[in-house]
Formats: sequence, C-alpha cells, structure tokens
Amino acid sequence: MPSIPANKPYRVGRSPTGLGLFATKPIKKGTKIIRYFGPLLDSKKKKDDAIENKYLFELNGRWTIDGSVRENIARYINHACRPNAESDVKPRKRKVFIRAIKNIEPGDEINYDYGTDYFKAYLKPIGCKCAACEKKRKKQRAEARAEKARLKAKAERKALKKAEKLAQAEAKLKEKLKRTAQAATKAKSRLNGHANGAKANGNGVKTNGKTLNGKHLNGGIRVKGAANKPAAPKRRDPAPASALHV
Repeated sequence: MPSIPANKPYRVGRSPTGLGLFATKPIKKGTKIIRYFGPLLDSKKKKDDAIENKYLFELNGRWTIDGSVRENIARYINHACRPNAESDVKPRKRKVFIRAIKNIEPGDEINYDYGTDYFKAYLKPIGCKCAACEKKRKKQRAEARAEKARLKAKAERKALKKAEKLAQAEAKLKEKLKRTAQAATKAKSRLNGHANGAKANGNGVKTNGKTLNGKHLNGGIRVKGAANKPAAPKRRDPAPASALHV
C-alpha cells in the first residue's frame, strides 16, 4: 500500500470492493479531504485520446486527468450512490478535490459518486457494490424470500383446502354407498321374508282363490278329491193308484 503522511486524516484499507480510503480522524462537512491528480491528457492529441483506463477524470471537453498513477491516493476512493463526499472540479485550474459533504467519523470509508457515464460503463454491468446498493439488494432479497414464503404458504393452504374438499367428497361418497348397501340389505330381507311366507302358505290356508288344506273358500267348501258338480234333485215316489180313483 502507498505511504501516507501521518498528519493526513485518511488511510488506505480493505473494503468490500477491494481497496478503499478510510478516515482516521473526524472530518467535518465541507472539508477538502484530498486532491485527485495525475498527468493531464489533451483529447486533441491522438496518443492522449487513445488512453483508456478506469481512473480518467474528465475536466472538460478537452482536458482529462489520468489518475492511474500510484501517487494519486484519491484513486482508492470508491464509488457510492449515497456518498459522504463529492468531487469539487475546477476546470480552469485543471484541478479536482474530494470534499466532504457530511461529517465523516474515524473508521468510515470515504466515497463519492463517480457519475452516470462511469456507472453505466463500469459498475452497472457487474452491479454496484456500494453500501446503499448492497442494502437495497439485501432488502430485495429479503422481500423476494418473503414473497416466496408467502406464495409457498398460499400454495400449501390451497393444497390443504383441496385435500379437505376431497376428503369431504370421499366421506359423502362412502356415506352414500353405506346407505345404498343398507337399503339393498333391507330390500333383500323383505324379499326373503315374502318368499318364506309364500312357501308357508302353500302348505296351509290360501284365501281369495287360494287353497286351505285342499279346501276352496271362494263360494263354498271343496273336499279334496271330490268333483265340483251340483247336487242331484231328490226323487219323489209316485202316488198310489188307489189314491187316484176314489
């Protein structure tokens, strides 16, 4: 790591995105923390215009600071979407200072917004890892987990309700089958009772055209084996001849 004078209120240290610049002393809002410097590149010169790296700081349409040199300690300051510092650009002097826009406490990482162009070119493709974006992603992940859990619980409730309806339908079907079986058993019992009664009546009394031990009860009594003939009239003896002639 680069050597930093002891009187400076910052140090280079490890951050979630690699190396970063951290406060070692309280830094008040509005304080110029450090200068961003390096060779000046003239966009009108082809060799300067052809240089590409992540540490180019554009001052205006012509001049750009190449901050890739290791002596430029400000190059270690990371981007943040909600920073505690900002870049104070002075195009005429061709200088850039990093200035605090909040009170910064010892141990806090110093950061500033790199701007829309840098964000789109370098940070958006890989995802910004600043504290604000990490917090936002953490919240989104928590919300996604909560939504997933909600949908799972909803699906479980739906499945349980469906299972309950199915169980109720099965219970109703079983009850219906039971009642049908009971009705069939009763009907069979009645049929068996009638059959047994008819069999008993064949050996005994039969009314309304039916026999009672061989006797017919409709219009009279029939003796078993006798022909169904009308009774012969009684014969009268002829009167004595003497009674005819007095």
